[in-house]
Amino acid sequence: MSRPTAKMEKIRDILRLHFELQFSNRKIAKALNLSHPTVAGYINRIVESKLSFDQIKELDDSQLEKLLTNESKHQIDRIPNFSYVHKELKRKHVTLMLLWVEYHEVNPESLSYSRFCELYRDWRKKINPSMRLFSKAGERMVIDFSGTTIPIWSSDLNSVAFRAELFVAALAASGKIYAEATKSQKIVDTVSCTVNTLNYYGGSPEIITPDNLRSAVTRADRYEPEINKTFLEMARHYNMAVIPTRPFKPKDKPKAEISVLICERWIIARLRNIKFISIEDLNKEIFKLLEVINDKPYKKLDGSRNSIFTDIEKQVLRPLPKEPYEVCTHKELKVSIDYHIELRMDRHYYSVHYSLCGEKVNVRITANVVEVFHLGKRVASHRRAKEPGFTTDPSHMPDAHKRYMEWTPSKIKSKAEKIGSNTAILVETIMKTKPHPEQGYRSCLGILRLSKKYGDQRLENASLKAITIGAYSYKSVESILKNVLESEELPKEHKSHPIHQNLRGESYYK
Repeated sequence: MSRPTAKMEKIRDILRLHFELQFSNRKIAKALNLSHPTVAGYINRIVESKLSFDQIKELDDSQLEKLLTNESKHQIDRIPNFSYVHKELKRKHVTLMLLWVEYHEVNPESLSYSRFCELYRDWRKKINPSMRLFSKAGERMVIDFSGTTIPIWSSDLNSVAFRAELFVAALAASGKIYAEATKSQKIVDTVSCTVNTLNYYGGSPEIITPDNLRSAVTRADRYEPEINKTFLEMARHYNMAVIPTRPFKPKDKPKAEISVLICERWIIARLRNIKFISIEDLNKEIFKLLEVINDKPYKKLDGSRNSIFTDIEKQVLRPLPKEPYEVCTHKELKVSIDYHIELRMDRHYYSVHYSLCGEKVNVRITANVVEVFHLGKRVASHRRAKEPGFTTDPSHMPDAHKRYMEWTPSKIKSKAEKIGSNTAILVETIMKTKPHPEQGYRSCLGILRLSKKYGDQRLENASLKAITIGAYSYKSVESILKNVLESEELPKEHKSHPIHQNLRGESYYK
């Protein structure tokens, strides 16, 4: 393993599941759709580095990649021919122990007997893929949406305003069900319902299994599904692993299938004759029926969903974090040449450090905050604006831009007064003609800098000339100095002009 073969995000998930959740390597491999040796290789590299998990979290993607690509020697197990093993086991009196002894005589430094048996069982599952998911208490929660929607009526009850979706969740061990009506199956609604579910249970399981919902699984795949970034972030917040069901494999999701069926029969069907005008009213009735469903005794088992949940599952759920997850969206944007990114939905621009100009960054957007990440590290955070415009952090600006931002109208006028009264009047007039003084800063600073090239006296005379003819701009003053027009005799009497940078003066029209 000379270079990391999984995305850095997945590698970080491997380390999180290993160090924080204490998942086994095989369980991590299953959760992240990776091979067991790949998972073991990454974990071994980190263990060899002798870094703590907190230290690893501080590394950016490039640093973590360098850490993982350091060469180290690993013992490679010689994998037996399990086709031969499987065939030999059909013979009378042949056992796995006998086959391992024969194998070990040829390969004395290879697999132990327990490892030999483990690999054989894994191989055997592949030739007989029929499998159902049996879960221990607190291990798994399944989520899905009902295929049947519920009408929400207009206030006059004459027409259907929209049709509400029914979100359904269940704990795989106790079977305790949660259901909630929501406006759509979009990611914001799916994540909000999932957070409400965890609050209802009072804890989080180790694994969450969505039934390949489009809002949760961006690309369904039997071997390597792609999880929606917002959904995955929510799962990380609650320290859960996301393991979607395989497409078109109902045996993977029996608890989800039966829970949806129960909700369709005992919630949707029960409420079919009631006209609801809001989702809030609908959910009040759904929550009442949920208690009836969860208190209903099992037919073939002792107790009910609620009693089993209370007895064996409630106490093993992981405690919820102090702060609930805030629903967000993610975007990949390119930093503009002016070191800002644009959120088109708000028509607002947010700054990042100028050194990131031209780089692609990941942007996390919540209702109140905009966070920018580069190589897995947060590089900017802004309060989200509710109107078009710019939000700029001075620490993101080059030194030259910072000096420009330090100028104020009084500071500019004070510097102009040192040159002369005419220059002071000119710059003050320019700033007054703008909707905001800052819009005239650049023009005024340009005029003040002309004194370095032409001297204070010539600039003072040129300023008087510009005021006289109503030419209130940097270009006009520069042109006067360049063409030595400030020395021309001024008319003894001249009319006052309205202050406007576009006026050319009465001599222009003669």
